[in-house]
Amino acid sequence: MKTKSAKAKGRRLQQWVADRIALATGLESGKDKMIASREMGQAGTDVRLVGDAAKRFPFSIECKCQETWSVHKWIKQAKSNMFLGMPWLVFCKRNNEKPVVIMDADEFIMIAAGFIRSQGQL
Repeated sequence: MKTKSAKAKGRRLQQWVADRIALATGLESGKDKMIASREMGQAGTDVRLVGDAAKRFPFSIECKCQETWSVHKWIKQAKSNMFLGMPWLVFCKRNNEKPVVIMDADEFIMIAAGFIRSQGQL
């Protein structure tokens, strides 16, 4: 695959993630908005969250759209781009498959426990 095509695939995943976060938070996504896909090659998280967006969706996001998965390498990259106090998420996708999320297990348990408590089940 050509570099240009690979970058386009990655960009589409980043935009998909930004749009889904916007839908979930009730905010807009796009250039100059609180939720935006970072341009390819820039340092930092792949989806930029500022202001209310970061408060409503407090995660540092890395996106990977690849056929060959190097999960631990991606996690290391997500951790290196992480904002203080914001857990990392890695959105991963392969061709013809739905995206999945990888996150720290302890963070997941804390989020799940908070959800269960909010439902009055604990």
